[in-house]
Amino acid sequence: QVQLVESGGGSVQAGGSLGLSCAASGSIFRINTMAWYRQYPGKQRDLVARITIGGSTNYADSVKGRFTISSDNAKNTVYLQMTSLKPEDTAVYYCRGEVEVSKWLAGTTYWGQGTQVTVSS
Repeated sequence: QVQLVESGGGSVQAGGSLGLSCAASGSIFRINTMAWYRQYPGKQRDLVARITIGGSTNYADSVKGRFTISSDNAKNTVYLQMTSLKPEDTAVYYCRGEVEVSKWLAGTTYWGQGTQVTVSS
C-alpha cells in the first residue's frame, strides 16, 4: 500500500508565505506525477499545481507566479511553496500522486489526508 502524508500549512496573513510538503511511502516502484489540489467548502477539488517525473510543471492560472511546485524524486516528496498569499487561497490542500507499485501494473491515484491553509486579510 502507498501512503501520502502532508505537512505544513497553517495560518498566515495576506501577503505572507507558507510551504507544504507531501511524502509518499510504501510499496513504490515509480511516481509518475504528483500534484496539489485544493478544495473550498462544498466544492470539488481543483488542481493547483502538478509536476511530472521529468520535472514538467503546470499551474492553475490563479496561482501562477505566486506558487512553486517542486519535487525530490529520491525522497518521493513534493513541495508547494506559496507566496503572496491571498484570502481566496484559504482552502484544504490535498496532495495527489500517480504511483506505480510494480513495473507490471499501471499507475494508481493516491491522495493525502489534506491540510488546512488559512489566509487572513
